[in-house]
Amino acid sequence: MSTLTDAFRSTYDLAFQKSPIILVGGIASNTLGGMLPIIALGGQALGAVQGALTSGSLSTDDFFATYVPIPGSTLISQQIATYPFANQAVAANSTIQQPLTISLRMIAPVKDTAGYLTKLAIWTSLQSSLVAHNAAGGRYHVATPWRIYTDCLLQSIADTTGGDGKQQQIMAQWDFVQPLVTQMQAGSAYNSLMSKLSSGAQITPPTTAGSSIWSSAATAVGTAAQNAVSNVTNLTGVVNQYLSAPL
Repeated sequence: MSTLTDAFRSTYDLAFQKSPIILVGGIASNTLGGMLPIIALGGQALGAVQGALTSGSLSTDDFFATYVPIPGSTLISQQIATYPFANQAVAANSTIQQPLTISLRMIAPVKDTAGYLTKLAIWTSLQSSLVAHNAAGGRYHVATPWRIYTDCLLQSIADTTGGDGKQQQIMAQWDFVQPLVTQMQAGSAYNSLMSKLSSGAQITPPTTAGSSIWSSAATAVGTAAQNAVSNVTNLTGVVNQYLSAPL
């Protein structure tokens, strides 16, 4: 049981803390599945390989960096109009979906004497690879414990190291944005009532009959459940591709 628990923990750490960023397209276009884990860049897997050769086993502590989600990432983001509304129904429907944001803190302290010699080379290689990936139209999948953000764009990487420790430049904040990238997603950002308002079509007021209200609610819940099942199926494919991506 302990071995199984350790295996689950190692898988969790690898997926969400050691390599939660997957490059898609761009410089990863010619790789298996068109995806490349972040630990494959800049020789970041070298530390893990060295640790495995030394101890005879692979430990997640041997990887170059650890990634931690920063509070403030969004699951739902909507822009609400500020003009006066006729009623609550109009107010609730006068919203526009906004891109989601996700930020990670990369923690990469030097762990041994050799690390001071390889730090500059690793970071230089990583920065050059990411610049080339962005220039080639590359995207990113970002895995967090509560959601996998697919097809994100890298907005910035900034040094966030505090002054408490003795080492400099060991923490960096990665900011990603998940935009509305397809016409279908952009179209779904507007709800049916907004479409009626913009086209001048007749708006039917909600009925007060209990049967009609519960019937509409049941239909909405059923549709949401079907969409949820579809999304889970899609995410399962993403996770499988993510875990099977070559190091």
